[in-house]
Amino acid sequence: MERLIRSSIFGMTIMLAGSTLLFCMPATAAKAKKPNVLFVIMDDVGIDQLAALGYGGVNPPVTPNINTIAEAGVRFRSTWSMPECSNGRMALLTGRYPFRTNVYQAINENDLANSQASPYDVTVARMMKQAGYKSAMFGKYHLGGPTNNQSENGGPGQLGWDFFYGWIGGEPASIDKTAGGVDASGPYSCGYVPSTARARNGEGADSGACYLPKVDGGMRCQVLQGDTLGDSPGLACLNIGGILDPEAACQQSPPEHLNFNLQNAHYVSPLVINDGQRVTEVDLEDARSRNYRSSIEVNAAIHWINAQKKSRKPWMATVSFSADHTPLQTPPGHLLSPATREKLALVLGELGTDCTNYDVQRLLSDAMIEAMDSELGRLLVSTGIASKARNGQLSYSPKMSNTMIVIVGDNGSVGNTVKAPFDVSRAKATAYQTGVWVPLVVAGPMVKSPGRDNTYLTNATDVFGLFGEIAGLNPSKAAAPRKIDAMPMLPYLTNPRQSAIRRFNFAEGGLNIQKDGAHNGPCVVGSSSTSPGSCSQTPPNKDVCEDNDGIWWGPDADDASVIAAVDECWQVNQAIYNALGDDNSGYDAARVAQFPQVYYAARDKRFKLVMSSWQDFEPGASMTDATEATLEEFYLVNESLQAFTLKLDRAGEEIYRVENDTVTVDNRGSIPGASRAYKDISNYLVREFASQPACPGDGNGDGVVNFKDLLEFRNLTRDWTGSSMFDFDYNGVTDDADKRTIISNIPSICRLRK
Repeated sequence: MERLIRSSIFGMTIMLAGSTLLFCMPATAAKAKKPNVLFVIMDDVGIDQLAALGYGGVNPPVTPNINTIAEAGVRFRSTWSMPECSNGRMALLTGRYPFRTNVYQAINENDLANSQASPYDVTVARMMKQAGYKSAMFGKYHLGGPTNNQSENGGPGQLGWDFFYGWIGGEPASIDKTAGGVDASGPYSCGYVPSTARARNGEGADSGACYLPKVDGGMRCQVLQGDTLGDSPGLACLNIGGILDPEAACQQSPPEHLNFNLQNAHYVSPLVINDGQRVTEVDLEDARSRNYRSSIEVNAAIHWINAQKKSRKPWMATVSFSADHTPLQTPPGHLLSPATREKLALVLGELGTDCTNYDVQRLLSDAMIEAMDSELGRLLVSTGIASKARNGQLSYSPKMSNTMIVIVGDNGSVGNTVKAPFDVSRAKATAYQTGVWVPLVVAGPMVKSPGRDNTYLTNATDVFGLFGEIAGLNPSKAAAPRKIDAMPMLPYLTNPRQSAIRRFNFAEGGLNIQKDGAHNGPCVVGSSSTSPGSCSQTPPNKDVCEDNDGIWWGPDADDASVIAAVDECWQVNQAIYNALGDDNSGYDAARVAQFPQVYYAARDKRFKLVMSSWQDFEPGASMTDATEATLEEFYLVNESLQAFTLKLDRAGEEIYRVENDTVTVDNRGSIPGASRAYKDISNYLVREFASQPACPGDGNGDGVVNFKDLLEFRNLTRDWTGSSMFDFDYNGVTDDADKRTIISNIPSICRLRK
């Protein structure tokens, strides 16, 4: 191809004809009572992790409750989400691809409102409200705010959720290595004081005073001694919301050096509650903000779901787990099986309580997924959706409650946690299979012939559509005038003989919109004595970069290996080249590889096309400016459950490859159907990108620029002039220049003609 398809499409002015998807409901469904919906989102859990979907490596995470639901439902074994947290959630909760929402990566504090959920989006909560549903979300939001957003911490309420209890920014903060101020030198890499047997720095403790904040203010204290289900006193104290003063007795008030205003990854986070439009921000000294996140998420969901039993309205509860997102941290022992506790004790006994160790991290990832599964089981039993059998295992019958259960991963697994035979080097934040292929399980009373696999292509956007179908709606009409990308899914549940509906699948990632064209800073991951590593602009800041074992080259870079703080990945290589001086012969070995800045993929049932581009430093071309690098790859892929026959898009297995417009591999002619598939997938991408034409002045996203945009601009700027969907020049200010953009484009129609 001459250039990346997407780059050429954005310049098109011709609007192609679109087709309307037909979503159908069985004739009897409208007469039956609408089922409730429990929607479970797992964070950074790709399909490679779960035995329920046929993978999980040699020792998969222990997930008996997910396994039980999967055995009683439909296992969708060829589902794509988007490559990162926020664009994956936008697809699941608004049914739209990233090029329609401008959410290309995980939203952070520097992203403008233009790359956050729009206040005009038809979210799943707004769609379900049309069918009379009450809705709530628990846990990780990560669709927008609190910065550069007029709604600040009130996004869930503004976008239709009746109740929200969780974290707006979403991602857990870094681990507090001081363990709440116990030691300012920060020796506690897991965020708590370990036992003496597992401490490698002499800082362990087998007893101490555990100081606990009260919900209504004040403190209480209790002495903890010895291990509790494998938890040291420090971890046991952290799990109940406290800080351990090692080897000390309780005093009337906590010692002054203990600090209850420090976030601590999965255990201490600033909780936000939206009760309708009322927003409550819970500070870190409040007991509600201090517990293991998976437990907080499930406790709140149980309370809300049980309260709905007094109402005749159907409900939809979204439990958006924070696990298994980095930073990886030891979960409470009571959520783990004896075998896992024993394994943790063995590894931590050998390596010490060190959450930065790769071997420890892989075990922690498995443990966090198991802990999440345990809490999911508690949620199901406590709400009456399932029960416990005499042997203690989950007993689930879809007819026990009128509730549909949907369990999905938001994106692929993070590199170091990936299970064989999947590709560690092509995981989350890439459009390769390991980065976008996610588990999806659907169970409930609408499923016919449960316990089966479905290998037809499905997408995260289809999950959004499924909720509308369950509620008896036509999702395309319910989301109008905004175009959605969902294809029907309900027929797969109600008809075991249903043939394939979606012909092509799609995933996309890139860089979000920031003020005046800025981007996230460069983070180099995977560097070692034998490899310079790869540079990514996915981590939003230094803390997140380091939480993922990276070296931060952006603002405030302080690693000894960093030559200079720079703004872009290509400038990392520029700095490396310049530092070599006259003898630059070692540049090729010293330069870092670069993750793409624009990337997307599409596939049919057998073949996959991956397109990437990035800004690169090329010595000799221009020593001060970046050059554009492009890569096009075409693969044969499948969903085999056997490692030796599983076809992934691994490096070196391309059947067609184009680097910077130069064909380097072309074996399409030797594989039956490859040439035809390449053309079909390429044409599909052309049509998709053309279906979202540019529409300057359309702030409300209805595909029309008219006086309604002008009226809404005026209403907005009465009390807000910051970043908004009406900031058309992306300078972080909504002002008269943006108003002139609306006026100069009235009237315009940017919708596709049907």
